[in-house]
Amino acid sequence: MRQVAREFQRRAGEGDFVAVIDDAGGHTARGLLEEAARLVWAVSADDEGASGATLMVQADNSWRTVAASLAAGLCGGVLAVVNRHTTRLEFAAAWEDIRPDAVVAEPSAIEEWRVRELLAGAPERRVLDGWACLAADGPYEVSRWSGGALIGLTSGSTGRPKGVVQSERSLRYACSSTIEINGLGRGDAVAAIVPLSSTAAYCFGVYLSLLLGGPLVLQGRWDRAGALRRMAEAEVRWTMCVPTMALQMGAEAAGSGVLSGVRSITVGGGPMDRGALARAERSLGTTILRVFGMSECLGHTSPRPDEPEEIRLGRDGRPFPGTDVRALTADGQVAPPGTVGRAQVRGPSLFLGYAREGRVDPAVLTSDGYLSTGDLLTSHGDGTVTIMGREKDVIIRGGRNIDITEIERAVARCPRVARACVAAVPDEVLGERVALLVVTEDGRDIDLAEITGHLEKLGLSKGKWPEFVYQVGELPQTKVGKLDRAGARELAVALRARTSEPA
Repeated sequence: MRQVAREFQRRAGEGDFVAVIDDAGGHTARGLLEEAARLVWAVSADDEGASGATLMVQADNSWRTVAASLAAGLCGGVLAVVNRHTTRLEFAAAWEDIRPDAVVAEPSAIEEWRVRELLAGAPERRVLDGWACLAADGPYEVSRWSGGALIGLTSGSTGRPKGVVQSERSLRYACSSTIEINGLGRGDAVAAIVPLSSTAAYCFGVYLSLLLGGPLVLQGRWDRAGALRRMAEAEVRWTMCVPTMALQMGAEAAGSGVLSGVRSITVGGGPMDRGALARAERSLGTTILRVFGMSECLGHTSPRPDEPEEIRLGRDGRPFPGTDVRALTADGQVAPPGTVGRAQVRGPSLFLGYAREGRVDPAVLTSDGYLSTGDLLTSHGDGTVTIMGREKDVIIRGGRNIDITEIERAVARCPRVARACVAAVPDEVLGERVALLVVTEDGRDIDLAEITGHLEKLGLSKGKWPEFVYQVGELPQTKVGKLDRAGARELAVALRARTSEPA
């Protein structure tokens, strides 16, 4: 964070400006720097300051996250971001992996996470307008992160949070590429509506806004109407969100074109349907870009705003300059265009590794430097790519593998379907059967016959049709607004059990 913090400090010295707009109003660059300086002092109240400290910070969508970022940069330290909804057990696991020098959070989080026990004897100081800061004695060893600047938590297949270590060089590359692709300029306002505890949201929210030197527009809790109003009032030029948020905002806008001043909205992090996204962008009055990225390799593909809908919304863009994305067949060969294979990526935004016992555990790469993403991908002759789903997103029904993503994409083309999620429900004979959770556009009931009739018209194989359809008010979401597949499965199983109970 050191480079971007110094640049921000220099611009603020040349002239103050509004750097954050959040639920509390506007916050100036110089005011944020003053708060950052107080935080640096609180971490180590001596003449040497908090040089090289690893700061674990509760990252909420407010000015506090930006001030903490500046503090980490000014002291040459590392920032680890954690969500307020992180459980005590999740926090304990993250603590073991990161072993921070200081924790900064609201007092209730300090209590819930038992930080005083983890940092026994550490003085507790008030920072960031009432938050608590507990810090171990220095000196601190920043070299243990091998050049890392940011640690974001992401869940692995076991559910245990993993600390993804990213360098400032990686953040800068991903943000600079995004700025160029979307035609953003110095001083432009951008919005961050996804929780900033997400690595991608932090990168394309906080870091990108610090690079631009314009206002970062934030919202504490997700509220589609409030998000539209705030972005319009602040003249936001760009934002990033997950598909659910884009579709919800599109429904809320009701064709008003309220975001006509927004140059583009980048959408990634979940299943996407071209038709649904097209309806949302027409309603919002802006342009939507469907992208592919992950915490371990930030935002590595994107289309451009001036490309046709088929490319912007029907595919997942093309690699950033300097990034390589490929698909491998089952025998390990590079898949030709039009062939589905296992996705691999390499490039400047590739992470350094995972946090393990307070240090970097290097990323596991192929001999030629590629990271396997766990996705299925196909490339096209024009250099664009399409993500076909996750390697493990399958339902095994009677010994046959059924691709969840294929069904979801087909269902999403139904005119009355706003959002849909396929989930497996257990079956004593077949092992698993296919259930569908549906949110309708108009709120009216939808039944199995309507869904299967639609799929029959599309030509989807009958063996892939859902056997149960459950209409819900909203699909389960993770803490960062993505589709929560585990939660969706639990809900589908519960609904199946309820409907199969004898009367």
